Amino acid sequence: MPSLTVELTEPLARFVEEAVARGEYADAGEALRDALFVLRQENQVHGEKLAILRREVRRGAIEADAGRFSDLTVQDIARQVRAEAERIA
Repeated sequence: MPSLTVELTEPLARFVEEAVARGEYADAGEALRDALFVLRQENQVHGEKLAILRREVRRGAIEADAGRFSDLTVQDIARQVRAEAERIA
């Protein structure tokens, strides 16, 4: 497994050390690998949400160009987009 040296701020180093001391992780490397795994997942979900938003904006532009408008409010649309994003998360 490749090795990487990183410098952490004092609060982050303490956080990792405390998590290891509590037995949540075997060592600092395991804690950092888990943190990076979570970050990667969050980035993926963010990308998927952004793709949904872009798709909906394109769909709205096409509908508006065709003269078709909706009675939905911005809040209604935001709720629909959030609900769809939560379904894929």
